[in-house]
Amino acid sequence: MATRTKQKRSLRAEIRDVAKGWRWGRRTMIPRTAEPSTPPPKTWEFPTDWARSDAGVAVRNVVLDAGIRTIIWNETSPEVFGVDNLEGLKGPAMFISNHSSHLDASIIMITLPREWRDRTATAAAKDYFFDVWWRSAFTALVYAGFPVERGAGEKATAKAKELIRDGWNIIVFPEGTRSQDGWLQRFRHGTSRLAIEMNMPVVPIAIVGAYQAMPKGRSWPKPGRPPIRVRYGKPLFPAEGETHQQLSLRMQQAV
Repeated sequence: MATRTKQKRSLRAEIRDVAKGWRWGRRTMIPRTAEPSTPPPKTWEFPTDWARSDAGVAVRNVVLDAGIRTIIWNETSPEVFGVDNLEGLKGPAMFISNHSSHLDASIIMITLPREWRDRTATAAAKDYFFDVWWRSAFTALVYAGFPVERGAGEKATAKAKELIRDGWNIIVFPEGTRSQDGWLQRFRHGTSRLAIEMNMPVVPIAIVGAYQAMPKGRSWPKPGRPPIRVRYGKPLFPAEGETHQQLSLRMQQAV
């Protein structure tokens, strides 16, 4: 009898030992005491400040005027309206636009007057435009691009704030990603939060026809020189006491 009781106790003890070491659910195999000693994975950061130097601006203007503009004007039929709305406006300013094509940033850069373009940088998704060195270099040089980490909150706007304080205008696509069908998507509120915090004017831009010319999935405009219309609207200014939700709605309606 005593032997059986000892066997039962031994079996229960073994079951408890097994249960303690078992990976219940997503339990990690690393002891909790060892976790702090495991260094976090290093994130790769591509430097972009060189592209906003005087030399970078000079090269960018050559690429945009002799290369990008020539391609877009040959492959599509653009019309530009409302550039006069920039007259008398003092920067730094935020240019916002609907986003339905990879043509959008190029169209804005080549239609901005030179006095604005030379001090304008484009916010670009880090996980796509800054994933490999050659695309990172192209984005930084041609668009004065800087990486934005989607869904990173305050961290996502740190570089934008630094550039704005240095007198740079920025181009932002408040939808966050390209439209799947060409229709305007709801604006994310990070853009309006930034405009209110930095107390800067917001210039709405509507691009019509870029989706038809080069929708998501294409790397070159469709044949036949499809028409594209670009319209710069009147600047918006954050009102006293206006919430970021209210400004975001005004921005969306303006576009």
